[in-house]
Amino acid sequence: MAQMLNKAKDFVAEKIAHVKKPEADLKDVDLKNVSRDSANFVSKLSIHNPYDRSLPICEVSYTLKSANRVIASGTMPDPGSINAKQETMLELPMKVPYDVLVSLARDIGTDWDIDYDLHVGLTIDLPIVGNFTLPLNKKGELRLPTLSSLF
Repeated sequence: MAQMLNKAKDFVAEKIAHVKKPEADLKDVDLKNVSRDSANFVSKLSIHNPYDRSLPICEVSYTLKSANRVIASGTMPDPGSINAKQETMLELPMKVPYDVLVSLARDIGTDWDIDYDLHVGLTIDLPIVGNFTLPLNKKGELRLPTLSSLF
């Protein structure tokens, strides 16, 4: 009996391992706007759903690092769902207080950009499997606007 249960577990595990899963790609981080107390950045997630039904997104968690320091982190609960058999674009807003940007002044001052490392966890509710988290990572440089480009 135990041998039969082990065979059944192996069969189910093998079938679940080969189930198509949604794929996602993380776009560059861009400066969205500047307010009196913070700078607002945005990154776009491109998510492809291979299923015939839309899938709910449970949450999107993110950590934005620069110079090995966390400059922004948070979660975006229940941002909607992924359209069936389509690619869905999702904007991930990130708010960075000025005091954090000032602490990065050495990096910014040398080349007028911020070297960043963005880690995103996209949690999706898959049928049968349950909650599934897609880990995404993107490294790059964020060019800051100069005073002449603002005016």
